[in-house]
Amino acid sequence: MIDATLMAAILDSLKDPLLFADTEHMTRYMNKAATAYYEQGASLIGRSLLDCHNEQSQQMMIDILAAMQAEGIEERLITDNEKHRIYMRAVRDPGGQVLGYYERYEPLPRDSSKEAEN
Repeated sequence: MIDATLMAAILDSLKDPLLFADTEHMTRYMNKAATAYYEQGASLIGRSLLDCHNEQSQQMMIDILAAMQAEGIEERLITDNEKHRIYMRAVRDPGGQVLGYYERYEPLPRDSSKEAEN
């Protein structure tokens, strides 16, 4: 079994932000990339992730978590723009119970042909 220090080191080595929130939407973990990415940085740990979003986004996150718990949904796209996609991904215990979720970032490749046009 991996201990918490090793797990944190592995997650901190990821270049993309990773933020974990529990089933109450409380931020419980952020890797180094996430603390650098989010404007409020590590101060988000222990705070509700819902406080960082508008009403429409809050409701979407609440609904997705409910679907993860009730329907077994594993992942849903929550942001899709020209820079990146962000997914909400379920974290489950060995028995399948949802412990929370993390936001998974997928940076999109830059279109060098468009940059050449400018």
